[in-house]
Amino acid sequence: MTKAEVIAEIADKTGIEKTDVSATVEAFFKVVKDSMADGNNIYVRGFGSFVNKKRAKKVARNISKNTSIIIDEHFIPSFKPSKTFIGKIKNSKKIKETAQA
Repeated sequence: MTKAEVIAEIADKTGIEKTDVSATVEAFFKVVKDSMADGNNIYVRGFGSFVNKKRAKKVARNISKNTSIIIDEHFIPSFKPSKTFIGKIKNSKKIKETAQA
C-alpha cells in the first residue's frame, strides 16, 4: 500500500478531504523525522515505538579491495510494533490464508 492509497482510504473512512488528510499525514511524518533527528523517541500507545538504535563501532571488510574499514558508532531509526499491533497481525485471517496458500 502506498502513501497515496493510505491517504485515500483515510479520506474515505473519515469523510475528510484528501488534501487535508495529506497535509496531516505529511505533518506526522515530519514530526517523527524531526523528533528522531533531535534524539527523541516516539511512543504511540497501541501502535508502536519509533526509536533510535545505537550501533557500536566495528571493523568491516571491503571485499573488493581486501581492506579493513572502521565504522564508527552511529544511530539508526527503528520501529518496534506494540503487543496489540503484533497480536492483530498474528490473528489476521487474511495473513493466515496467505501463509497457507
